[in-house]
Amino acid sequence: MHPPEIRARARRLYLCGATVAEAARAVGVSYPTVRQWCKVRPEPKQQGTESRCFRCRSDVDNPTDPAQYAYLLGLYLGDGHLVTTARVPVLRVSCADAWPGLIAACEQAMRNVLAGAVQRVRHQGCVVVQSYGKHWPCLLPQHGPGKKHERRIVLADWQRTIVERHPGDILRGLFHSDGCRFANRVVVRGKEYVYPRYMFTNESADIMASASGVSTCSASPGG
Repeated sequence: MHPPEIRARARRLYLCGATVAEAARAVGVSYPTVRQWCKVRPEPKQQGTESRCFRCRSDVDNPTDPAQYAYLLGLYLGDGHLVTTARVPVLRVSCADAWPGLIAACEQAMRNVLAGAVQRVRHQGCVVVQSYGKHWPCLLPQHGPGKKHERRIVLADWQRTIVERHPGDILRGLFHSDGCRFANRVVVRGKEYVYPRYMFTNESADIMASASGVSTCSASPGG
């Protein structure tokens, strides 16, 4: 017998948009068992993500946690991918195994921005943090066919407002996905100086330009 919380988690993932196979992998239970849990005597459907999508609500103009949205946007523009061809759209962000704190931060950002259920799918050398939700396309309008660096990436006016108010958070997301920090050592007149240096690389000229603009805004007086 499987613990009730395992069954509840599998059914919750399925009701939030995951397939039976994906729910089975997430909880480590056989496909037939999870299929029976999900298909036989299903629980009432949970309230959809529309109530949590600030873009679809007439009474809300901004995300509940704009800083977390800016951070998640940075992660998405780096190592994220939004699949809209599935039965329910799924947002996926690849995170290196070497940085468990990043994995946890990505998962928490997805929960705070929209999702009720977030999965971790393990691959060699990385963990894909993913969340199903019909309203992810509303919050990430940069999605589209093909690779991000092969199409135009332009922030919507409402996204630009959020980014201008939280430049540090989107930069944090960008650097967590496609950047690095290291100790730069220089010797001046025989004395060694060590200071942190940040580098960010992305194949999209639009994303690189956006990162440069946000960085300038963040470094400006009062920013």
